[in-house]
Amino acid sequence: MELYPLKVFLTVATERSFSRAGEKLLRTQPAISIAIQRLESDLKEKLIDRSGRELLLTDAGRVVLEYARRFQNLESDLDNALRELRDNYSGRLTIGANESTSLDLIQYIERYRRLYPKVKVQVRRSLSSKIPSNLLDGELELGVISYDPGDEHLISEVINTDRLTLIVSPQHRFADRKEVSITELDMETFIAHNVLSPYREVVLREFQRYKVPLNMDVEMPTVETIRRLVQHNEGVAFVPRMCVEQELGQGLIREVRVKELNVERKIRLVYPSRRALSHAAKAFLEVVRSMPSTSAGDTSKTPSLAIAGNGSAIAAAPES
Repeated sequence: MELYPLKVFLTVATERSFSRAGEKLLRTQPAISIAIQRLESDLKEKLIDRSGRELLLTDAGRVVLEYARRFQNLESDLDNALRELRDNYSGRLTIGANESTSLDLIQYIERYRRLYPKVKVQVRRSLSSKIPSNLLDGELELGVISYDPGDEHLISEVINTDRLTLIVSPQHRFADRKEVSITELDMETFIAHNVLSPYREVVLREFQRYKVPLNMDVEMPTVETIRRLVQHNEGVAFVPRMCVEQELGQGLIREVRVKELNVERKIRLVYPSRRALSHAAKAFLEVVRSMPSTSAGDTSKTPSLAIAGNGSAIAAAPES
């Protein structure tokens, strides 16, 4: 059953006239009559008693009239809900990010929430390697990753630049050094991250190139636990700088530059190229594009190493 004949019936019943209903709906009287006949045929019930001078509803007609009014109210509610979505007064936004890249979202979410406080924002913790497929499967609307997905079905925009940094305890022998050589790290214990990372091959390649062993004797599940062990002088670690900026500022840990190793991380906002984004997601993109991108620390002294492809895990370079 189509909704238009119900709308015609509701107008006829309210106006008590086929002609006045036609004027209100900008239709001819024959067109109104045909719509009513079609509705009666679909419902297999006579809705209007046409035997007298006045238009009277049958018992079935009065039942249909009640539901026609409900449909009209639902249509109005639907229009209002869609209008709210278009104006970002309602809706839901789901973004996939891992432990480290979710930190990049904070500044954008704060701005977005100020502009659109009624939109529900859910940042779903996801493995970085799984985010592209989750986007294509429709499980996420937007994703934040630190590598180029290399998929024509996805669009990625660089929103921030970060880098891996070597952190040590204030009690460590390198704590007062600004820079060390990679060859000086051969005796260090690296606190490892046991989640896949796109930076594994880059870091491993440099250690292998300089014939320096990478001793990853301890593995931990989060950047926070890695940072705590480093703080307690149980080892050293490569971590995304953005994850430890506060602790560096408080002097809880120290940052040491590795002369031969400067791995830049470009943080990308990713979304499907062939699927329409929701109004909430489009508004989030506008917020991101309107804000300047940021960089963690100064990377100008040493050329950055390129990230080749998706890569795989290195525990010393956390990327959950």
